[in-house]
Amino acid sequence: MTKIIPIRKISHYARKKTIDVTDGTISNTNKFRKAAENTADAFLFILRVIRNTFSRGFEFREFIKQCFEIGNKSLPLISITGIIIGLVLTIQSRPVLVDFGAETMLPGMVAISIIREMGPVICALICAGKIGSGMGAEIGSMRVTEQIDAMEVSSTNPIRFLIVPRVLAATFMLPLLVLYADALGIFGSWAGANIKGDVSFVLFITQAFGDVAFMDFIPAFIKTFFFGAVIGFTGCYKGFNAGRGTESVGIAANSAVVMASLLVIIVDLIAVQITDML
Repeated sequence: MTKIIPIRKISHYARKKTIDVTDGTISNTNKFRKAAENTADAFLFILRVIRNTFSRGFEFREFIKQCFEIGNKSLPLISITGIIIGLVLTIQSRPVLVDFGAETMLPGMVAISIIREMGPVICALICAGKIGSGMGAEIGSMRVTEQIDAMEVSSTNPIRFLIVPRVLAATFMLPLLVLYADALGIFGSWAGANIKGDVSFVLFITQAFGDVAFMDFIPAFIKTFFFGAVIGFTGCYKGFNAGRGTESVGIAANSAVVMASLLVIIVDLIAVQITDML
């Protein structure tokens, strides 16, 4: 039998459906509006940082302190990572090259891989987790405990004192950390080559850098500055705009790591495209 629904119930169901669809549309609109506002706020934050960077009253002592903090605290992790990169690349590539009788190409191949891509990207991703989360948590805790508000009330510019030194420190220290990781990666590659062989260190270095051209190093070194800037901006932005609750510190640190890692990969993609066109 056909079930007859009263007109009152039909209108109730129709009204409910309309409300659900409308709520979904409003929700999507609000999400889009919020994303657009966050993007605009991020660009305004970057402009404020750039403007305060070239203004008077630069906090040089705070900049040196942040450089020491970023470099010193990241050295153990970068050291282990650099050596493991060289070891893994050598151990994985050596059997294939031996099968083709091209074992002498191993040092040059590993050196080019580390210098052009593996060293900068992996080092930047690790620093995104180490440096980005640290900045997000530190500045986020300052926001939660109202230290930033107190600085603004006392006529102290928090952007100039807190944000600019950290962004510049990340921008200038990451290339140095990448160079350090590249050197350790090549050393780890030499150690991996000697597991099943006997290659002198001088001969290995000669073969490695004999295949590395000047244009292999310069683009990779330049993009590390952008990696550092992206990590510094993201960590500081997420911490500076943290919420008022104590859980906002963890949210700021987590979102800083995720966003910084994603932006590092995007910047690397853009840099590779530009390098390929050149």
